[in-house]
Amino acid sequence: MLAVARRYLKDYDGAIASAREALDLRPDYGRAFQEIGYSHLAQNRPDSAAKAFAAAVDMNPGLVASWKSLVNLHARDGRDERARFAQVQLEYLEALPPELRGVIDLVHEGSLLKADRLCREFLQHNKHHVEAMRLLADIGIRLRIYDDAEFLLESCVELAPDNTRARGDYVKILNRKGKFEAALEQARLLDEQQPHNPAWKLGMASALMGLGRVDEAISLFEDNLQRTANKAGVHVMLGHAYKARGELDKAVNAYHEACAAKPDYGDAYWSLANTKTYSFDDAELELMRQRESSRDVSEDDRIHLCFAIGKALEDANDYEASFHYYERGNQLKMARSGYDPDLTSSMVQQQIDTCTRELFEKRGHLGCLRPDPIFIVGLPRAGSTLLEQILASHSQVDGTMELHEILGLAQRLRGRGGPGQAAYPRNLWELDDSYFERFGEKFLADTSAYRGEAAFFIDKMPNNFMHIGLIRLILPNAKVIDARRHPMACGFSGFKQLFGEGQDFSYSLEAIGRYYSDYVRLMDHWDAVLPGFVLRVMHEDVVDDLETQVRRILDFCGLPFEQGCLEFHKTERTVKTPSSEQVRQPIYRSGLDYWRNYQQWLGPLKNALNGDIRHQFGIN
Repeated sequence: MLAVARRYLKDYDGAIASAREALDLRPDYGRAFQEIGYSHLAQNRPDSAAKAFAAAVDMNPGLVASWKSLVNLHARDGRDERARFAQVQLEYLEALPPELRGVIDLVHEGSLLKADRLCREFLQHNKHHVEAMRLLADIGIRLRIYDDAEFLLESCVELAPDNTRARGDYVKILNRKGKFEAALEQARLLDEQQPHNPAWKLGMASALMGLGRVDEAISLFEDNLQRTANKAGVHVMLGHAYKARGELDKAVNAYHEACAAKPDYGDAYWSLANTKTYSFDDAELELMRQRESSRDVSEDDRIHLCFAIGKALEDANDYEASFHYYERGNQLKMARSGYDPDLTSSMVQQQIDTCTRELFEKRGHLGCLRPDPIFIVGLPRAGSTLLEQILASHSQVDGTMELHEILGLAQRLRGRGGPGQAAYPRNLWELDDSYFERFGEKFLADTSAYRGEAAFFIDKMPNNFMHIGLIRLILPNAKVIDARRHPMACGFSGFKQLFGEGQDFSYSLEAIGRYYSDYVRLMDHWDAVLPGFVLRVMHEDVVDDLETQVRRILDFCGLPFEQGCLEFHKTERTVKTPSSEQVRQPIYRSGLDYWRNYQQWLGPLKNALNGDIRHQFGIN
């Protein structure tokens, strides 16, 4: 309001200063950028105004006035394609009922619960209003209520098959939930409707990546680079595809192209760091530090830059400064995540209380008897990708990826109840006997798209440790391997890793320690009620004596020994996890005690571990 008042008084520099003070408090505040744009316009600085208005609609696409200004500014400078795009957005907003424009504004101002209430009130009187349903789905995605969002968007495309916005959102939620075949089908429908829209081809490319069809995805990314306005983002996606295929030089080049296309694009710098092998030079490090400290950088870019700078300083052996940036990035990320350690502890206790020995004695014979899946569970950064690579080097085993099907089934069984009211896992006692076999068969059918011709396949979703009881009930002949690592090494490795999604506990050292303790508590329970169902493999043991551990793993899986499993680094396959380059190298010991370089700052992690774990690993 102070910025507006100063602008009305024609104190334009003062107005900009006030707006920037607002951005210091909240970097994603779109209206502050809009005010900066107005003041630049009044001072006849059209380029600066256009940049500010573009930032405003990037933060809040419901700002009608900013879109109007962009239409005029782009048309004035001959940027016809951008002017047309802004005009389309403007016409869309102006055609919406005022209530829904209010919903968009509330969503992007961070008032999700108010937006949810307003949207639901509107839908009570307009039950099949597709845009209202689409906006409610967007709120659901932001609140991570993915099943409801998927249902709403599926309903939207049934009610309005020609609504490309709704179908485009449907593609995104399907990709997010790992339903890549359905996402590909929907993206192809969009491409048939609008063959010249690169967004739909990029949606197809994302689905193809999820299906492991990397060559086809790369072709689509490359073909659409010149047709999309988001060149930096596509370069990063292309880099990820090259990295998954093991072409690291091409990946690095793609990430550099992204940096050139958008110099403050934090994701591009983090992607370079996340190769685990790239070394930033002094000039790159200084540039990243300048951009991270800039008032103009978005919070998301700042987070990515913090993790990238942390890695660069780590490589330079400046551990104190490195930890400072890792900690800063994690604090920003944790503030956004809303992670509650107590909820995890409660979910673990519910599994322990419900999944008793009596449950498995009564219902453990009802599932699908096929032995195809090998589940690798545990914590991220515990060596699960290495175990997957070893097993996938066997002629009878297909490597896939981190599959979402078990988590999705657990979510459906959980229902809509809040913490403490969820039906799952209590309903494992109550379900009709026939469901268990049907769930197992559906799992095998839904995961068939990721398999080849081998008799067995791997599902390497770490978070499945929470649902081993469910796995045992629906697939009693499956194999489960627990990939475990020293808690300090595993915990710090997770702390310095910026995950894409699904590991919100990893952005606080204390939360990591509590999560590790809960994980061990639950795994001890599975050992007690399902003796022999889970094989524990310590990462340190694999590094110390590879052959013994490989033979032990293969024996557990009922597989004959093959020399290729010892030469896993020679196996050519798509690997999409952060460890992709590490598993393409022979075993090395250098990372085992690397956490000790940061030991003096890891007190919150150590103190959050329970006493038995500290005693087991000699942590004082």
